[in-house]
Amino acid sequence: MAPALEDVQHSVLITTIHGLHEAPNFLATAVSTAARHTTESLQIVIISSLFNPPAGTHNAPGISRIAHWDDVQRLLTFVYVQATKVAQDVGRILLNVDVLLRGTAEAFPEQVLEGAARIYSVTPHDSSVPLPSCLEARRAEIVALPPDDHPLHHPLPPPSTAADPTDPPLLPVVALGGTFDHLHAGHKILLSMGAWLARDKLIVGVTGTSHDALLAGKQHRAVLEPLAVRAARTRAFCTLFKPALAYDVVPIVDVYGPTGWDPNVQGLVVSKETLPGAASIDERRAALALPPLRTFVIDVISATEASVDAEDAAVLKTAKMSSTYIREWIVKQQQGTSTT
Repeated sequence: MAPALEDVQHSVLITTIHGLHEAPNFLATAVSTAARHTTESLQIVIISSLFNPPAGTHNAPGISRIAHWDDVQRLLTFVYVQATKVAQDVGRILLNVDVLLRGTAEAFPEQVLEGAARIYSVTPHDSSVPLPSCLEARRAEIVALPPDDHPLHHPLPPPSTAADPTDPPLLPVVALGGTFDHLHAGHKILLSMGAWLARDKLIVGVTGTSHDALLAGKQHRAVLEPLAVRAARTRAFCTLFKPALAYDVVPIVDVYGPTGWDPNVQGLVVSKETLPGAASIDERRAALALPPLRTFVIDVISATEASVDAEDAAVLKTAKMSSTYIREWIVKQQQGTSTT
């Protein structure tokens, strides 16, 4: 049974995993509990040797970022969905949730502890992964949450994507784009997967506010965040997720952005809905004699796929995960009416 807890503004949940399963079901109740008792910001840090850099001198190298693309999508999606369902249930539509992946050979993001009124840890904590030293001073206040089952001895399954021996474990430069208005879980999955795949740089194209061609059909544009705000929040999240990566967060005025002319880009990350734009980018690059891009699709939002459970897919599909819903909710709050 979950402990009796008062709500706090900011909290952190720390857990470890050994394998990438169909879904990390053991985290469901813990994530839901943390989200239910957090009013403003919840940051979830998942620690595993799987997330170490896939090549180098580490004793426990991480997994191939390409071969396990679908597995990491599933992990991020599952955790974000648990928190999002609670946020919807309790009416905290603007609850900020960040899910961070850290290797055992990487520095713990100490900044997430700043201002955290409560720290949760999913137990039993894997003793082979010591808690970060920055937590020692606050060890006595850590709230232990039990897992829904015991995952520590589950083996790592084969990659969900057939491994190609010619594939690099990372791509040097990856690009993606979007409006990124009122940054939410769907945006963060997209940005996280782009950063997960990139070795040196992630280019993020952000739709400019003044360009009607790209923002046509956006509802409640009066509460669309200014470009500078959207770009700053996008950069801040990316830097938190993978601080060692270089980020080019640039305004875009067409579907191409830097992918239409930059010969250094190797990978493109798109959602299933924006996949047709990848074909246009390929045509533009071919016309300029630029090498084609390898396209990676965020495709967890499908009730017909095994990536997430049907119930979780339904949550992701609902308008409540979209910037449109958030803007509508804001407008109704401004008008003094309630949402349904």
